[in-house]
Amino acid sequence: MVKAPPLTTRKPSPARWFHRLYALVYLTAISALLYHHISNLSSNSNSNSNSFSSTLLLLIADLVLAFMWITRQPFLMNPVHHEVFPENLSAQVGTKSSYPGLDVFVCTADPFKEPPIGVVNTMLSVLAYDYPAEKLSVYVSDDGGSQLTLFALMEGAKFARHWLPYCRRYDIMDRSPEVHFGKDPSLFTETSDIQTMYEDMKTTIQYVMDQGAINVHQLKDARTIKALGKWTAGFTRQQHPTVIEVLLKSDQDKDVTGDYMPNLVYIAREKNKAIPHHFKAGAINALIRVSTVLTNEPLFLILDCDMYSNDPKTPLRALCHFMDPNIEPKLAFVQFPQRFDNLNKTDMYAGEHVLEIKTGTSGMDGLGGTYFMGTGGFFRRRALIEYPTEPHRLWKEQNEHGDIMTLAQHAASCSYEDNTEWGSQIGFRYGVMAEDIYTGYKLHCLGWRSVSCHPNRAAFLGKTTITLSDVLGQSNRWCTGFLQAGLNKVGPMTYGIKFLNPLQAMCYTNYFFRAFWSIPVIIYAFLPQLALINAFPIFPKVSDPWFSLYMFLFLGANGKNLLDHALAGSMFIKWWNSQRMWLIMGCSSYPFSLLDWFLTYIGISTFEFNVTSKVSDPELSKRYEEGIFEFGVESPLLLMLGVTAMVNLFAFVVGITKVLTDGARLEELFGQLFVAGFAVVNSWPIYEGMVLRSDKGKMPTKITLKSICAALVIFLVFSWAF
Repeated sequence: MVKAPPLTTRKPSPARWFHRLYALVYLTAISALLYHHISNLSSNSNSNSNSFSSTLLLLIADLVLAFMWITRQPFLMNPVHHEVFPENLSAQVGTKSSYPGLDVFVCTADPFKEPPIGVVNTMLSVLAYDYPAEKLSVYVSDDGGSQLTLFALMEGAKFARHWLPYCRRYDIMDRSPEVHFGKDPSLFTETSDIQTMYEDMKTTIQYVMDQGAINVHQLKDARTIKALGKWTAGFTRQQHPTVIEVLLKSDQDKDVTGDYMPNLVYIAREKNKAIPHHFKAGAINALIRVSTVLTNEPLFLILDCDMYSNDPKTPLRALCHFMDPNIEPKLAFVQFPQRFDNLNKTDMYAGEHVLEIKTGTSGMDGLGGTYFMGTGGFFRRRALIEYPTEPHRLWKEQNEHGDIMTLAQHAASCSYEDNTEWGSQIGFRYGVMAEDIYTGYKLHCLGWRSVSCHPNRAAFLGKTTITLSDVLGQSNRWCTGFLQAGLNKVGPMTYGIKFLNPLQAMCYTNYFFRAFWSIPVIIYAFLPQLALINAFPIFPKVSDPWFSLYMFLFLGANGKNLLDHALAGSMFIKWWNSQRMWLIMGCSSYPFSLLDWFLTYIGISTFEFNVTSKVSDPELSKRYEEGIFEFGVESPLLLMLGVTAMVNLFAFVVGITKVLTDGARLEELFGQLFVAGFAVVNSWPIYEGMVLRSDKGKMPTKITLKSICAALVIFLVFSWAF
């Protein structure tokens, strides 16, 4: 009997042995440093209080650094790489009619921050997948409940009748029209006509967006009038009934060539101000229920509205994992990495997340499964409504009887989940802001597995944030959610360690406690510098053997990090910007997320979810392409950065002055000068934004003045303290 060709292969990384050896050596050095601190703490207990305090703070900083470093190492212990062979599907699965059905969930929430024309492009890119039309359904979840978004989708559905056959006929790869026409495409017979149709559609949508509302009485199409007429006077973003509009039906609607089209459904779940709506997780759960009622396909894809499909064969690559007979039957989801098409050459905000997306996902893959990123994940439907170890279906809505649209409306109602296990045992899990990674974590704890898929051509491309305030705000929101996931009763260090591979639990610990990096970063950003202004040494002399240990740890950590970036295909300048952003977030978004978590925990503050704006600004985009930091807004996050930068600059100048006046002090103050100097070099964009720039993206003048004043006050206080 001839063996069928494989659908996937799985190969461990040969670099894992180097990572393991490095970890052993570096762990020995960390242990030696902690021993040194404890010895100093014991010897200084009855001496100078400043020596004791500084040693204690250094011990705390290095203990946290050691904890975060140790929880980082499991990512590198057994990374694996998968290769898929979609060309072998016919031999394993049969004809395309044998493919399992696929529902695609496109999520949007605010038409003014997530322009509807971008949502339409994403919708069109997945509607045009190389997948049987009768097996494909696209659901667009509009959590903003916007009339503007529905109007744009209705216009997009009309254009799709021309766009889908055009893509099939010429085997177009870029199936987002905006991307395709933006690349000066080859002029096929219909290209000019299709482009004209697309530009007309954009103009129509933009006109409505500029008006800010739709006057239904000016419309002529009866179907459009009926659909948009549901927005009555009492219809608001936070208070409105369920709206479900089937824009395309696979057994009725045909394109201009006479072929049937995939299903296209618009959903705005019911909202009630008095009932929690659980942000994106609540919207996805409504999608799961409604799609189960309407199509009930075994697989579904979750996609953010700004992450358009970059490869029409992506579903086939995911199918290779789900249909491979050698794959773990408990496979819950296949994760494709987030990639972006608007990164500048140096990736100055480290938006590519090189190590997290490449090294992190493949590392967790070898330990039981990678995490879910919130987008680009193909899920097995039953993983969200069944336990993996028993054929017990937790939800049986599809078995109820009645009119199908009435059932769908009911499934999207805001009271549907009352007295049910939705959000706890079924669907996406509630309780934390980072519901995406938290849901993947809970699935892993139940026994489900996952894999990462890294094709050469990106499966999806989107837009990353291009202002520092947005980057820090997004990081603050993520880290607050991570802390909520890590510090609850089912966190990875308590609950997770019982059900996961211990190394996989450590990986989740590293993600969930990312905000803890702020503790050592802040200590090293202030303690050596404030001691330096008083010429008070806290590190060993250069001639002391212990100084060599410090240098080994510093060079070893940064050198290894640089090597990991290089192995992941990154450049030196991108590594430099990555470590700089780590320091920047360690002094701003990370400590603020700790504060936000604490205030929320004690009930003083409730952190609200804010959609990151995807609206483009030509001037802002130009500065980003030129590698110029975008400050521009007054924010406590920027104030913290400014204070840190000024403290390090003042300390470095004072330290250099002291060394020049007394050269004998260089040997004992060199370590502190080095730390302050390293911070000053990394802070150059901040100084530039404070003093050397006059454009709109410079550091706000109030932030600059407040930073200088705060830094001077800190100096005066600590000069007196020492």
